[in-house]
Amino acid sequence: MSTRTVALLGAALLLTACGGGGQIGDTGGTGDAKKMVLIPGVAAEPFYISMECGFREAAKALGYEVDVQAPAKFDSTLQTPIVTGVLANKPGAVLIAPTDDKAMAGPVKQLKDAGIKVVEVDTKLEDTSIAASTVSSDNEQGGQLAAQTLAKLAQDKPGSVLVLNTKAGTSTTDARAKGFEDEIKKFPNLKYVGQQYTDNEPDQAASKVTATLAANPDLIGVFATNLNTGEGAATGLRNAGKTGVVNLIGFDASPKQVEDLRGGAVQALIAQDPAAIGRIGVEQAVAAIEGKPGKRDIETTLLALTKADMDANEKYFYKQKC
Repeated sequence: MSTRTVALLGAALLLTACGGGGQIGDTGGTGDAKKMVLIPGVAAEPFYISMECGFREAAKALGYEVDVQAPAKFDSTLQTPIVTGVLANKPGAVLIAPTDDKAMAGPVKQLKDAGIKVVEVDTKLEDTSIAASTVSSDNEQGGQLAAQTLAKLAQDKPGSVLVLNTKAGTSTTDARAKGFEDEIKKFPNLKYVGQQYTDNEPDQAASKVTATLAANPDLIGVFATNLNTGEGAATGLRNAGKTGVVNLIGFDASPKQVEDLRGGAVQALIAQDPAAIGRIGVEQAVAAIEGKPGKRDIETTLLALTKADMDANEKYFYKQKC
């Protein structure tokens, strides 16, 4: 046994004698098992703000101190330093929406290896061995629902349809695009012209709608797989004078998208329940901290909103603040 090992063991014994290792889930005597951190995919987005509201409410009710740290953009290079900083403080649990299903695996695994319980919320890693639980909408089913809704709006008229995705490697939006692509094949009047990526930037979504209209004058529908692409697509159609002519199906129900649905710029929204994702994520994190049984994969409610029924379902509208 090396001199360094002997010294470390002695320090650990001294810390235990002083009562420094008594918290449930404490992994090194320096952490705080009664603290929980949420790392959303991006800051200031209503979906993640609504999730934060559910997270804060549930965690505080169970006696946990909370912190929320989000990258300025949906980008693994910006999210990784946040994970590293959280790792140094060793909270009891981290709820995270990974911004890339492969690139974030290493940083998130460091959390797990340090004894921090990890729960994925909204997005997830390709490696399923890292998180204790994953809480998300059934995103593939959401894409299918978008295709079904678009087919109803088209009323058997022929035309082309486009999918606007955000970034390749985003588990949720890739699943939505897949669900849509699989389902739209059931409607022979609708010609699927593929998906385009927008880098999660509304201005890119707007320009790609404009370009697709030029190449496909028969465009009858657009499915935007997330909030930013939906807002950008609405702008693109508005600029082209095609609002209401091309059916726009958005995913998520931000205040701006709800306004666009009410005003006719959007014909339908596939709404999630982000507050429930936050609440359930906390419940799964606490179960993991306390060594109790949890559930590995949990899917939450999705609903198609149209102008006709939106007010009856306003509980699905996203918030801008808690």
